[in-house]
Amino acid sequence: MIIGRILGTVVSTQKDERLVGKKLLIVKPINLDGSDQSGYVVAVDTVGAGFHEKVMVVGGSSARMADGNKDCPIDSAIIGVIDTIDLT
Repeated sequence: MIIGRILGTVVSTQKDERLVGKKLLIVKPINLDGSDQSGYVVAVDTVGAGFHEKVMVVGGSSARMADGNKDCPIDSAIIGVIDTIDLT
């Protein structure tokens, strides 16, 4: 599981039929202090995340277990919107 911030959307009119109706978002992985990590992830949104929100992202078989993604050809899914992060 990674923590990331939503940077934008991906629009694809030609895609696997199992992805029709799924919202694809660009996620920038971030550190716990909010600073950016390298790279980007395109993830299927399962929770209604919005621009610049911090989110939790799962990958691999965990992504396909997220609600509505069974048997979908995805590798990453947004499974939560983060309200706060507390470090002790």
